[in-house]
Amino acid sequence: MAERRLTDLAPRRFRLRRGWLALSVLTLALLVWFGLPSVLRRLDFFRVRRVEIAGLQYLDPTKVMSALRLAPRASVFDDADPLVRRLRAVPGVINAEISYRVPGTLQVEVHEAVPVALTPRGDRLALVDAGGRVLPFDPVGSVPDLPVLIGGGGLVAGALARVQDYNPEFFARVDAAWRVGTDVVLEVAGRWFWFDAQPTAEDIRAVTAVEQALSRRGRPFQELDGRFAGQVIVRWSRA
Repeated sequence: MAERRLTDLAPRRFRLRRGWLALSVLTLALLVWFGLPSVLRRLDFFRVRRVEIAGLQYLDPTKVMSALRLAPRASVFDDADPLVRRLRAVPGVINAEISYRVPGTLQVEVHEAVPVALTPRGDRLALVDAGGRVLPFDPVGSVPDLPVLIGGGGLVAGALARVQDYNPEFFARVDAAWRVGTDVVLEVAGRWFWFDAQPTAEDIRAVTAVEQALSRRGRPFQELDGRFAGQVIVRWSRA
């Protein structure tokens, strides 16, 4: 009987030992996972010595470096979230991504706001985004080929952003834009193109198709009005 009991207990003891072994391995793995970065963070070998910045078209890289506020002993094992929050707080930055490459490289990718127009601001021109907000980018340094927003703020800037998305070729020809009531006028080579505040891809396609047809026939015009669904009104001269 005693021999039988010992035989029954053997597999049970083996299972208990195996369970304790698995628990010990898991505990060790957790300690390594959470404790190792803390140890490695103190090593000079993993100190950030190089910063790579991608995605910049308008912002000065020195502004990005200043916003990061890297500590003298910053490590590739530091938490990246504080750095991302600092970059997102920079005017003109929509988002940012941070990654590390061992042993000592910090990789930064910045997503800037996209300018859609230039607008008079004092005695100079400033860049504005699709919401009509002035961006802290230097238009002289970036030399953007953008239309001039004469007035209308966010309403006109939003319409320009739609044109930029739907028909970049047409957008590249726009010289100026302004607001008339609740509508938007775009000037292209001295001629006016009328749209409502939210032109669709079909609106823009219809107007440019009429423009091309008139050009092929040698018919000069002064205005094309695309504010009415299903039709484009041609005005041969401005009253």
